[in-house]
Amino acid sequence: MTEAAAAPRSAASVSARARITAVPDGRGGTALPLLSGAGPVAPRRTRSADPAAARVTLVGAMSAPLSGDRLALEVRAEAGAALRVDGSAATLALPGRTAEPARYDVRLEVGEGGRLHWLPEQLVSVRGSRLRQHLRAEVARGGRLVVRDEQVLGRAGEEPGRLSSRLTVRYGGRPLFDQQLDLGPGAPGWDGGAVLGGHRAVGQLLLVGTEERDAGPLLARPLGESAVVTPLAGPALLVTAVAPDALRLRHVLDTALTFTSW
Repeated sequence: MTEAAAAPRSAASVSARARITAVPDGRGGTALPLLSGAGPVAPRRTRSADPAAARVTLVGAMSAPLSGDRLALEVRAEAGAALRVDGSAATLALPGRTAEPARYDVRLEVGEGGRLHWLPEQLVSVRGSRLRQHLRAEVARGGRLVVRDEQVLGRAGEEPGRLSSRLTVRYGGRPLFDQQLDLGPGAPGWDGGAVLGGHRAVGQLLLVGTEERDAGPLLARPLGESAVVTPLAGPALLVTAVAPDALRLRHVLDTALTFTSW
């Protein structure tokens, strides 16, 4: 099911919302009764390697987000459903005709016994762009969520734009994780040793619902030279990594996913 493209807010900006809902199909698989896109947000059902899970790939239908744009995506895996959402290409945050920041809001919801893998491609902050991104997730007790969140500061040889990225997760009705990164020109200390330390790519891998798996000692521990694994109360695991570029960042996070046996 596809909705018509949303009307632009003005000649200089666009508002668009997409929605995805996954439910059990009664035959051991997952159906998608709601799959709607608008403007630059175009979700497409694609082939899944997991017979129990549905797969949706986000395809960029136009250049976005530009400064001033308002984009939103709502994804729900209902009780017993399994859903993987990935992307066809990196998202470029671009400068627009207005100085107002673009906003990209993502809401994820996982029901009891549901499973959702949120694995989009990297977000690249282009010079002159301004973007505020907020991902909110609500996971029912017994649900499972994997979130991969990657930011690249500028294209090759380019200074980045201004990027504010926040990740907020609740598990079983209680707060689990809330973190915000402010990066790029004007953000205090973003390129110093306490934040990126000269690297140009940063990412997180958040695994929620790990109560049936061995998370190891409840201590933060390094994973190679540029990543750390931190068990969270809730239960969950957080992997945080930095790297010189997008390719090496993805390698670190893929290694972490294998390391955690998820």
